[in-house]
Amino acid sequence: MDRAKITYKGQVTIPKGVREALEIKDGDSVLFIVEKDQALLKPMKRKSLESFYGVLPATKPYPGMELIREEVHKKIGKRIIEKRKR
Repeated sequence: MDRAKITYKGQVTIPKGVREALEIKDGDSVLFIVEKDQALLKPMKRKSLESFYGVLPATKPYPGMELIREEVHKKIGKRIIEKRKR
């Protein structure tokens, strides 16, 4: 068992042994799950977009990166315009 102190700001450093055991690296996030009088720390690993390739079935053929970028830009532009109208 490893121990750590809480700072006056409510921060805690995860001990090195725990980080190594859970393979928590710089930039990873952790999730705190509170159950009654206990808290569970769960690592939330960063995943690259490539790791999601093939997860969902393709419903349409891949249109190409340029068309995808254009569609994203259009939708972002619409959201910006809608926010300005409010």
